[in-house]
Amino acid sequence: MDLTWTDEEEAFRAEARAWLEENLAAWYDEHGGPENIRSGDTREGFAQHLTWERRLYEGRWAAVSWPAAYGGRDASLWEWLIFEEEYYRAGAPPRITQNGIFLLAPTVFEFGNEAQRAHVLPRMAAAEDLWCQGWSEPDAGSDLAGITSRATRVEGGWRLDGQKTWTTRGAFCTHLFGLFRTDPGAERHRGLSYLLVPLDLDGVTVRGFGRLDGDEGFAEVFFDGAFLPDDAIPGGVLLGEEGEGWRVAMATTGSERGLTLRSPGRFLATAQRLVELYRERPSPRLRERLVDAWMRAEAYRLFTLETVTRLAGGAVMGPESSINKIWWSELDCDLHEIALELLGPDAELEGPWSKGWQFALSGPIYAGTNEIQRNIAAERVLGLPRR
Repeated sequence: MDLTWTDEEEAFRAEARAWLEENLAAWYDEHGGPENIRSGDTREGFAQHLTWERRLYEGRWAAVSWPAAYGGRDASLWEWLIFEEEYYRAGAPPRITQNGIFLLAPTVFEFGNEAQRAHVLPRMAAAEDLWCQGWSEPDAGSDLAGITSRATRVEGGWRLDGQKTWTTRGAFCTHLFGLFRTDPGAERHRGLSYLLVPLDLDGVTVRGFGRLDGDEGFAEVFFDGAFLPDDAIPGGVLLGEEGEGWRVAMATTGSERGLTLRSPGRFLATAQRLVELYRERPSPRLRERLVDAWMRAEAYRLFTLETVTRLAGGAVMGPESSINKIWWSELDCDLHEIALELLGPDAELEGPWSKGWQFALSGPIYAGTNEIQRNIAAERVLGLPRR
């Protein structure tokens, strides 16, 4: 694996760095400074972050690795990694469009027809359509095959019934991609279909609810005989074949656990901030843990470069994505826990670290609990027998 960058890639980095520094400063000025930016999981903060997403799109940085026809730059995966490193190095905000751009979009590229790609992707990149993930249900969290929400074939479309929960930023989004049971008599992993659903349909109720940290972006989504027309999305609302939703969803989970949702740049920047915090508040007791966390962030970067090398050679993201997910989610917790120990009694007053720690705690749960991911890695990567 060649760890050097070409002249073209270094030029790409320089362009991204210059654009981010100039435009991030301008965006903060528009809102009265960084201290006035609210969490993207609040209604006010979501609206603020939306202006940033649209600025990214205008600069053609919203989805750099996509074809230019869909709003991207035709950049390589290597250049995408470079952009992600520069994005987090600059201190840019979390992407409120991430569930669309990093989860749904790769699945649309793989399973969508041309009409779907031509409609969904440009509007997603421009932050005109905002997508949330409708998978979890009250009795089906990590057990995705246990969902009971139904989609029944009717003339001209589908009738939707059921409930989705823990829908991240669902209270503010316009569309939902979800799994629905289209053949109630089929076995657990069969008879599921992957549907693209506008949330303004009659019979759809989106009810936001607050979290302990005060953010309000989570939502429950109720379907009460909602009619979803086949032409609600050009090219159709069904992504992939009817009854093949599990296979399509596994492609999305590969993105969620693997390459795109949590790039190394995020953790490299956090590790660097942690080093700076340690220099301000040195604690020999925490030195070894800090060094270990920094090394794990760098190891994640090297592992990702190796993954991109394989993908560029024609490989696909397989069950190894479960190992990936365990690594970054537990690393995120450790980075923030060290920071809170360094801050001591000031931890609750240090907003970014405290807020980051609260979010990091959810990492071992979302995208499939780490207990489930360890089972997948044991069985499908190591070949160990099921007990």
